[in-house]
Amino acid sequence: MDAAAGSPAAARREEGRKPSLLFVNQHYWPDVASTGQHLTDLAEHLAAEGYQVSILASRGKYVKGKVPAPLHEVRNGVTITRVRTTGFGRGRHLGRLVDYATFYLQALGALLAGTSRHDGVVVLTTPPLLSFLGAIAKKLRGQRYGIWSMDLHPDAEIATGMLKPTSLAARALEWMNGVGYREADFVVDLGAHMKARIVAKGVRPERTHTVHVWNRKEEVEPTPRDANPLIDELRLREKFVVMYSGNAGLVHEFGPILEAMRRTKDDPKLFWLFVGDGPRRREIEAYVAEHGIANTAYRDYFPREQLKYSLSVADAHLISLRAPFVGISVPGKLYGIMASGRPAIFVGPERSESGETVLEAGCGLVVDPASGVDAAAARIVEAVREWASRPEEARAIGARGRAAFLAGYEKERCCAEFGDVIAARWVEGRAAGPRFTKGSSGAS
Repeated sequence: MDAAAGSPAAARREEGRKPSLLFVNQHYWPDVASTGQHLTDLAEHLAAEGYQVSILASRGKYVKGKVPAPLHEVRNGVTITRVRTTGFGRGRHLGRLVDYATFYLQALGALLAGTSRHDGVVVLTTPPLLSFLGAIAKKLRGQRYGIWSMDLHPDAEIATGMLKPTSLAARALEWMNGVGYREADFVVDLGAHMKARIVAKGVRPERTHTVHVWNRKEEVEPTPRDANPLIDELRLREKFVVMYSGNAGLVHEFGPILEAMRRTKDDPKLFWLFVGDGPRRREIEAYVAEHGIANTAYRDYFPREQLKYSLSVADAHLISLRAPFVGISVPGKLYGIMASGRPAIFVGPERSESGETVLEAGCGLVVDPASGVDAAAARIVEAVREWASRPEEARAIGARGRAAFLAGYEKERCCAEFGDVIAARWVEGRAAGPRFTKGSSGAS
């Protein structure tokens, strides 16, 4: 529904100005959450393109505590409002639910309050079911909205076993989620398997658009070991480093990785480095202690400005996804690995966004845990020892990943694709359909 005549939105159209946009997500700069980092990139890109961009986010941090930033500020052309919420973080389910609830109340109040609408509101999926708030705002205020679907709920909760598919809670959440998705002007998904799940919820295919998450080519680039200050800081100069970087969550598959670490615990050449945090961190650290694995370390996130160095510490990278989460979650860390010019080992199903990307780009190895933990671990060990003994092969594989990243997963390209979706839907006089067709169903 268009904004009423005489409204600020109508005036902007008459003057040829680009629309005002509000993005709603729990996380934003300077938080380390992936959704916050990607939203920051997109918001600043759109602001530079002339859109009036606002953010509604929480002061609660992805890990725990409060974001060290003011409640209101303008940064790089983006107006940021951070609402007061609890900050228990992701460590415990109850604390996370309380964080979600306090943000829901603040977000709904912001969407329904005030005297003027934004031309368009884009809700993300942290916390879950923000799409339903969009549907409420559309019903009560005629607010147009779209969804940037970073993951799917309650699909994720059902896949983890937190909810039974036939339970009253699961059915209620599925109904709310379905309403939110079906009422949206558009849904941006992260790949073909997620798109299929969204369409199965009753969303018309022509309303869906694939835009991959990304990295910045200047932020993550292949850094030679002799030019990387972190190598000596971490005392890894003589090691072949296999890294897992990012959240260690319930969606990730660690069984074969841990078994591979156990099998190589006496290998003086190999070192297994975990960077980040997440609900599975304690489990990983407990396994390491139980099995006496000394050639490993677990450290907290590096600042974003050190990303090109931290990812380039690795000689090879690990990513993983449990089979039930295909199409529900898409590990964005793969694109950072590709940007860093290092080979990737994806522990998860071949038929998934990540598995298919690795195989199409020729940038690493796909190890399907369906073959069993022992067989999968053996393939991981074989690959890392092969690359350690033949570093030129690892470099060639990493170079293919970098080339594929630049061709399809770089920030400017992906943000432009997202901007084309918004333009096709919400800017009058713009031809429908994104300028890049790779992975997109187009606009109606």
